[in-house]
Amino acid sequence: MSDDVPQDNPDEETIPETVPAETEEELTPALTDFVDQWHRPLQLLAALWAALLLLFWRDTADMVAIWWNSSTFNHCLLIVPILGWLVLQRKELLFQLKPEPWTPALLYGAVGVGGWLLGDAAGLAVARQLGLIMMLQGSVAAVLGANVARGLLFPLFYMFFLVPIGEEAVPALQTLTAKMCMILLGWTGIPAHIDGIFITTPTGYFRVAEACSGVKFLIAMIAYGVLVANLCFNHWPRRIAFLAACVVVPILANGLRAFGTIYIAHHSSNEFASSFDHVFYGWIFFGIVIAIVMAAGWPFFDRKADAPAFDPAALQAPVGRSTTYLRASIAIMLVAALPFGWSTYSATKSSPTPERITLPQVEGWDIVPYAPTVHWTPRFVGGSHYLSGRYRNKAGQEADLFVVVYDRQSEGSELVGFGQGAIDPDGFWSWTANTSAPPNGKAERIKTQGAAREVVSFYRVNGVTSGSGPRIKLATLQARLLAGDQQAVAIVVSAEQIGNQSPRPAIDAFVKSLGDIDKMADRFAGLR
Repeated sequence: MSDDVPQDNPDEETIPETVPAETEEELTPALTDFVDQWHRPLQLLAALWAALLLLFWRDTADMVAIWWNSSTFNHCLLIVPILGWLVLQRKELLFQLKPEPWTPALLYGAVGVGGWLLGDAAGLAVARQLGLIMMLQGSVAAVLGANVARGLLFPLFYMFFLVPIGEEAVPALQTLTAKMCMILLGWTGIPAHIDGIFITTPTGYFRVAEACSGVKFLIAMIAYGVLVANLCFNHWPRRIAFLAACVVVPILANGLRAFGTIYIAHHSSNEFASSFDHVFYGWIFFGIVIAIVMAAGWPFFDRKADAPAFDPAALQAPVGRSTTYLRASIAIMLVAALPFGWSTYSATKSSPTPERITLPQVEGWDIVPYAPTVHWTPRFVGGSHYLSGRYRNKAGQEADLFVVVYDRQSEGSELVGFGQGAIDPDGFWSWTANTSAPPNGKAERIKTQGAAREVVSFYRVNGVTSGSGPRIKLATLQARLLAGDQQAVAIVVSAEQIGNQSPRPAIDAFVKSLGDIDKMADRFAGLR
């Protein structure tokens, strides 16, 4: 006898298990609902971002070039993947929300477009780039809705750190660093004299250069601090305290580093101090600053590493004033395209300048060869015409005249802007102080090793003469928006300091002999 036990038959095929029909029917509606809710709006948002970046390709390319080429903003290259990580971190929570187009977000995008237009008209690249970021942010809220935008609030805010801004603080940080060095030198008993950002000790002559201002680490540290404050803290007082440390500690540490360089040079040699500073500042300094700030903040972290970024249950309210995904996308593009079209049209208007300009004959002054103690020339990139010459009167006073004429201003080719004016950032002259300004002008003292100058500058655009950068930017903006005269002129008068004698009397005498600055600038521009 044998038991009726089923035997395996190797010749028989194994029939795989199948998902019951009712289970498959349950999954299909859920999958379909997910696709309907997210697939189409994400496709439209991706297309919208691509269209905006393509339309404003110049600003996109300028930002990327700055991130890549400027050591001050190299950290922005890391912010892009950080933004992607922040979004992926919220993915599961976001999928619990329903995207709904939100009409009021178009207003935020319109503000960004307006900022871009004003920046374009005034020649402010940072305003154009900020406007582009705001357009991208606004498109997210317009297409995906208020609830999703609230879930993405921090990543959207963190996008502001993609805008390369902050180098305007360089002169203030240079001055602050030099003053901190003087305090520390006094504490250590090293005699020193300060003139602006130049420090003289018995063993050396030191300049707190732009690269020594600490601005690059301060900007990167603020961006890092904001990220840590969001990820590691729940309570705002702790976040604010941590961010304050991210500002104060790098500034103090940079002053200590600059003092250390002078101290080492005083006790060894300038060459050794310089080489040590480059290695320490480039590879070790920032890491030490981060370690100090993180070590101080660590005991106060009050947010768990696995804490959810937001609560989806709190973001389920119906979105009012809704529209369709397509209409929201088209509206964003129309809002962006109209000012872009106006800017393009304005840029095509002619603004001719004379084919040739010559140095003016100034009563009581003769043109003489330019033979400075140390060579100096102001920096104005992209001008249509340049003039420079040295004049001497019968009293033996000498003054240098520099003129630049622009047929129109554009980014990088403008009267006022970073790197434009009396100081070349890559040169060896440095600003030390502002001095008493003449009517409609500005005056500043500049210095290099072995020489000092005073420089008086007059800028004229669209009937406005001023030494104020903001005032000239406003005049440029008015000219672009209201179809005014696009031509721009800078008239710069300078004189060397000889011994302890102030160069200002020579400058004032020459400016008085020039006569009406407005008329002279208009003649150079071909407007009279």
